Amino acid sequence: MPATASASINHWPDSACARAFWGQQEIPPYRRLLADTIAWLDPKPGEEWLDLGCGCGQLTGGLWEKAQGSVGRIVASDCAAINEQAIAKLRTHLRPSPAEEQLSFVHLDFSNGLPVWDDATFDGVVSGLAIQYAEYYSQDRGCWTTDAYDRLLREVYRVLRAGGRFVFSVNVPEPGWRRVALQSLHGVFRARHPGRYFKNSLRMMRYGKWLTREARSGRFHYLPIETIVEKLSTAGFSNISHRLTYASQAYLVRCLKPI
Repeated sequence: MPATASASINHWPDSACARAFWGQQEIPPYRRLLADTIAWLDPKPGEEWLDLGCGCGQLTGGLWEKAQGSVGRIVASDCAAINEQAIAKLRTHLRPSPAEEQLSFVHLDFSNGLPVWDDATFDGVVSGLAIQYAEYYSQDRGCWTTDAYDRLLREVYRVLRAGGRFVFSVNVPEPGWRRVALQSLHGVFRARHPGRYFKNSLRMMRYGKWLTREARSGRFHYLPIETIVEKLSTAGFSNISHRLTYASQAYLVRCLKPI
């Protein structure tokens, strides 16, 4: 790990950070991102899907509901262990109710790859504002690198079956967290718990400053879309398409593992 204390801080496994990002589900820009992502998902009966960096399970739930419970299996994974509780809670609200083997949670730090699964395990992988945080510090070079990010793209390709789909979102370079917050202000009047909504908005801005600072150091990866497309192509993906969403502060990307 790097020598400086500020660079070694990692809030992602923290329960407080996880809860702050759970609060995203109430803000209008995130609702738009969620709707746009689900619109690009095409789960088919019997298929197996992986949700990388699942958080409280918004995409997992959206995937289940779009398939009307017909998928064979959804695996939700996250580096924050507390999200297992969120997925367990989600299970009780889904209709039709999933069987035990149809919805599970795996505690996983994807910066280390996806060793839990064999080649060609899944028909689809979805991820919301998560894969950009795959991190690797090179002691030999004395800096953060994109090695973990690049490895994760190769790992997603590996665990997908031929014809498998990868749908994900990542932030644009230098994301404007203040712009997201400003577009969220009117949502406070419709929130069921306005005080909690406002508190989570402040938390998001605080963590957003940390994320931007670390991205500038090279630890996290808010990359131009041209770079993302190039990395996906290098990993083997084809049919790459993308669009802006999340108050224009995130790219939504869809690509395929060729047959």
